[in-house]
Amino acid sequence: MTNEPEMPDLSASDPVVPAAKPGAPGPLEGTPIAEALAEKRGAKGAKAAAAAAQGESWLETVKTIFYALLIALVIRTLFFQPFNIPSASMENTLLVGDYLFVEKFAYGYSRNSFPFRAWPVGDFLHGRLFGSAPARGDVVVFKMPNPNSSDYMQDFIKRVIGLPGDRIQMLNGQVYINEKPVPKVRVADYVETDEFGVVRGVPRYRETLPNGKSYFVLDRIADSNEDNTKVFTVPPGHYFMMGDNRDNSDDSRMDVGYVPAEDLVGKAEFRFFSIDESAVWYEPWTWPGAIRFRRIFTGID
Repeated sequence: MTNEPEMPDLSASDPVVPAAKPGAPGPLEGTPIAEALAEKRGAKGAKAAAAAAQGESWLETVKTIFYALLIALVIRTLFFQPFNIPSASMENTLLVGDYLFVEKFAYGYSRNSFPFRAWPVGDFLHGRLFGSAPARGDVVVFKMPNPNSSDYMQDFIKRVIGLPGDRIQMLNGQVYINEKPVPKVRVADYVETDEFGVVRGVPRYRETLPNGKSYFVLDRIADSNEDNTKVFTVPPGHYFMMGDNRDNSDDSRMDVGYVPAEDLVGKAEFRFFSIDESAVWYEPWTWPGAIRFRRIFTGID
């Protein structure tokens, strides 16, 4: 028999594509298949780039929010903290609905300068750092010091009347400091509208403290229990606080008692917003008419 040359079986193998010469186009280059593959690879790359950009955008947003919160916390803790007035105890100096900034560094820092009273280490922190004494007549925010009160450690705002060592007494509606009466002059009534729409005048006076600090006080009830008190001798490191609305204020004459220097939060400096009781939170159309524009960005006497 004649020996036939053996032929290779190419049926089960991949087609052999001759190698392209250097610089010559590949066998699939420029064909529809190559263009489809390139388009697919481009789409995948674009999606990956978009996903990476979106991830970086979210990361930047989170970082921005974190930095903003950190800056706000530092400002609130060390410099200025906003408060709103919920009660009438400081009328007519401060009204319900007033929003104000309290200067945190005015009297230095204590555990009460920090959120949650610096929990969990606050119980080990006592005294004040960079402490300074409030002046007679300052309007201050402090923590309610009476542990027997339901308002214990809540934020209160009153006026400093007595300094350490002072003897304070109220007689017939007049304040006495170290047996000397604080000058009290009748001025025009404070006009208010009650919850029933009734307009009425409240007797108003101007008091002037020994250091020259002057402010208005209200005397709603003549010869009330709060108008006549015993003599209070202010202990060292404490202060005697009173509200300007003398017959409607829980202060050092009653449950508040003497306020330790450590419980001072800061000095009330100025109002940045004010809105009266006619505003209803779920009725936005009532908001503009309730804003007290004349009280916005005004100082606190």
